[in-house]
Formats: sequence, C-alpha cells, structure tokens
Amino acid sequence: MGRIHYTSKSANTLVVSLEGDWTRDRDLPSAGEIRAEVDSFPLLTGISFNTETLREWDSYAAALLFALRDHCLKKNIRFNPDGLPEGLDKLITLAAAVPPPNGSSRTERTISPLENAGTRLLETVSSTKEILDFIGQAGVAFTDLIRGRSPMRSSVFLGHLQECSSKALPIVSLISGLVGLILAFVGAIQLVMFGAQIYVASLVGISMIRVMGAVMTGVIMAGRTGAAYAAQLGTMEINEEIDALKTLGISPMAYLVLPRILALALAMPLLCLYADLMGIAGGMAVGVFMLDLNVMEYFNMTKSAITLNDFGIGLFQSFVFGIIVAVAGCLRGMQCQRNASAVGDAATSAVVTAIVAIVVATAVITLLCSILGI
Repeated sequence: MGRIHYTSKSANTLVVSLEGDWTRDRDLPSAGEIRAEVDSFPLLTGISFNTETLREWDSYAAALLFALRDHCLKKNIRFNPDGLPEGLDKLITLAAAVPPPNGSSRTERTISPLENAGTRLLETVSSTKEILDFIGQAGVAFTDLIRGRSPMRSSVFLGHLQECSSKALPIVSLISGLVGLILAFVGAIQLVMFGAQIYVASLVGISMIRVMGAVMTGVIMAGRTGAAYAAQLGTMEINEEIDALKTLGISPMAYLVLPRILALALAMPLLCLYADLMGIAGGMAVGVFMLDLNVMEYFNMTKSAITLNDFGIGLFQSFVFGIIVAVAGCLRGMQCQRNASAVGDAATSAVVTAIVAIVVATAVITLLCSILGI
C-alpha cells in the first residue's frame, strides 16, 4: 500500500513524503486529493519530496506527480523534484517536454472574432496561392510537352485514359439513364395536364445535352476518378516516392500530374456524349412505356429540339469539368500530409473541391451563355 504524508518544513515550504509501493494496483490517493491537500496551505511557495521509504513505483505514480507539477505551475508554487528517484524525475521531465496536441498551450486562450476572421483570411490567401502555383506548374509542364521536352510517357497517359474512360461507362450509364428517367417523370407531371406530353422529349433532350449530361458526368468522375487521383498521389507522397522522383531530377508535375489531367480532359467529352445518349434513352423509356408515345415520334421531337449550340455548350462544359476534377484530385494528392488519416482526408477534400468548382463553373458558363444569347 502506498502512503503519503505532508510535513510543513516552514511556513512557505511543504515536504511531501512518499512511502511504500506506488503502483497502479495499490490503494493510492487521487490527483484531486493531492491538489486539495496542497491548496490547504495558503502561503505555500515551494514543494520538495522525501522518498527514502519509497519501495516500488510505476507510471501511475509519475502521472500523479505530473498532475501535481501542473497544479504547482498554475499556483506559482516551486516544484523541486530533487528528492525523487532518478528514474521518476526523468519520467516527469520527459512528460513535461512533450508539447500539447496541435502545438497549443495547456492553458486555453480566448480568440477574438477579429483574430479568427484574420486567420481565416490568411488561410484563404495561402490556399489560393497554392492553387494558382499548382495551375502554373501544370501549364509549364504542358508547354514542355508541346515543345517535346516533357518526360511524360505515352504508356502512362494511355493507361490513365483507359482507366477514366471505358472503365467508367457502367456507372455513367446507370446514373445518366436514371437522371433522364427522372427528368421525364418530373416534366410529364405538368405536361400531361395540358395534353402536351410529347414535349417531354424536348425537355429531356435539351436538359441532358446542354447541362445535365456534363454536370452529372463531372460529379460522377469527381467521386470516382478525382478521389482515386488524390489517393494515389497521397500514397506516393507518404511513401516518399515523389521525393525520390525529385532526387532523380524528374518533375513529378510532368511525370505524374500532367498525364492524369490530359487523360481526364480528353475522356470527359466522350463520356458526356455517352451520358447524353443514356439520358435520352431513359427519358424515351418513360415516354414510350408510360406516356404512350411512339418511338419515332419521340426521336423526331428530340432531334428538332436540340441544336449544335446545345452540343457545343455541353461538350465545352464537360471539357472544363474534366480539367477541374483532375486538377482538384492531383492538387489534394500532392498536398497530402504524412500521417495515418492523410490519404482519406486528401480524397475527401478532392471530391468536395471538385464538386463545388463544378457547380460554380456551371453557373458562370450558364450566365455567359445567357449574356451571349447562345
């Protein structure tokens, strides 16, 4: 059993005597009891120890004394560990040397709203600079590729092109078909009231080809390929493979990032066309089997409703979305920290960044098309 005695050496100094076995399985006083006993000496300025009769101790004793040390620091009481065993003294010193999590101090500091706003602003400026720097490096790598000075290998590019094109067809087929079906359902609810259900074909065709095909394909690829890019590059960052490329004099931007951006930028318009076709097919299924429309009638109505401008706008949007998704995935992957949860955080951040950027880009392109009258 471990015992503790308090002896007042003087009016301002307290001697704490530790006796017996101070291990976890013994009946020891709690940290709160020790603090309460110390607080009972109002004029106390220093604490020392006597451990002549102390036999065994473990980390539990160190934790109690460390809590007492923290309490003394808060009360401006001098903590003198000279009387402690050498091992116990070193263990407390080592525990005190470890900084608190996230580098914060042990005493919490109130942060004013103005300081918080300034910190957020600085973080936003720093993040914007990183994004612009990354885009600039990608532009330089693309320029080197055009000039024939890039280390990018065609086999790597073709591998990424296959990964983000043909292998994405099943999920694109499912989502696009369902989106077309939903648009037809929603449009039919109102159009049937006026006996104008034939215009469901125009509604689905224009919506899919002009906007929805590109947007849904972009969102699908953000969750599928953008997250994969972030995870791949993040894992390489953790394994120090990117550092190895830099050591060998190979640009990671040209060797790893550029093939991924080019592959997704070229694959997205093709996937968008396929998504348009599947969306129109989904709308046609509703029109034929639920609205009793003729297949050729539905096809001719769709054909007369859409124009080349609609195709051009949709393909342009899909090309922009491809670049956005690839840049977001690669950027977050290259920014990945080297800890256990970093890869998951990078993939999540890549998806969120890409989807937000897609929505903003869609709004901007739609506004420009409205201004230009196309």
